[in-house]
Amino acid sequence: MATQTMKRKGDDPVTQFSIYAANKVGRLNDLVSALASHDIHIMAICTIDTTDSSIIRLVVDYTELAREVLVKNNFRFNEVEVLAIEMEGEDLLKKVTCSLLQAEINIHYVYPFLVRPNNQTGLILSVEDVDLANDVLKRNMIKVLRQSDIAR
Repeated sequence: MATQTMKRKGDDPVTQFSIYAANKVGRLNDLVSALASHDIHIMAICTIDTTDSSIIRLVVDYTELAREVLVKNNFRFNEVEVLAIEMEGEDLLKKVTCSLLQAEINIHYVYPFLVRPNNQTGLILSVEDVDLANDVLKRNMIKVLRQSDIAR
């Protein structure tokens, strides 16, 4: 009989999906509609386009269900762990970047949340060392969110 490991609160990192899509009219709508039809909410989104294709990066409230929807609808994607932080004002951005600089952690990219429960603002950060960055930010009193914090 297989043993199931219980996750402790706080052991649920934020997952980002990077969806690879043809750069054509309606493809983003196809993605948004597929997720919405399963009551999956896009919490943060960023798109990057080239001549032929787009990368749509997003964080959703329910990753397991989103994964199933993406597979079912033939979206090519990968998943990575990212940091999500809560922002109490724009001054916090300087504290975040300074904290990561002092620890010599490179920030690859940043994008904002569309919405967060309780109407808080936040940022998604892709960094070179998620675990170290998580520790550094927490030591500097910056609220790092878990997947359960952004689920509705």
